[in-house]
Amino acid sequence: MKTTLITIAMAMALAVATRAADVTVKISDVHICCKSCVKGANAAVATVDGAKADVSEDDGTVTITGPDTTTVQKAADALVAAGFFGTSGDPSIKISSDTGVKGANVKTMTITGLHLCCGKCVSAVHKTVAAVPGVTGDTATKGAKSFDVTGDFNDKDVMDALQKAGLTGKVTD
Repeated sequence: MKTTLITIAMAMALAVATRAADVTVKISDVHICCKSCVKGANAAVATVDGAKADVSEDDGTVTITGPDTTTVQKAADALVAAGFFGTSGDPSIKISSDTGVKGANVKTMTITGLHLCCGKCVSAVHKTVAAVPGVTGDTATKGAKSFDVTGDFNDKDVMDALQKAGLTGKVTD
């Protein structure tokens, strides 16, 4: 009986110690406007074994937890790959801002992979890109895998504005 109690106590202590070793990062300023955005962010993080997300529509945050920094970084990368963007609360977890832009003036650019699950996401894109000097229009629609931005503008300015709005994607040639 004494051995069983000691074994149980040791197992519980090990479980607590293992749980305490989890790594957590809060990513803020993410475009989370609806339940579909919450579902999309959770689904992106869930593609990484051992990672889980707590997504808040109320404050635009995604808190990622995993057993180690490598797992949490992979989950943050998966979130960005799903078209979400934000600011990491932990300097060891990097949010990639690589979008493929060249910092050049262009008349048209195609953006792929940006999260467009609902009308609010589409409205956010329209409003954001319209505020960039030289942009005259965009073709973003709900559920689109890609869309075009047109006008005479700097490609980096468009992607910087989208990332500031909590969204991201990749520029294709």
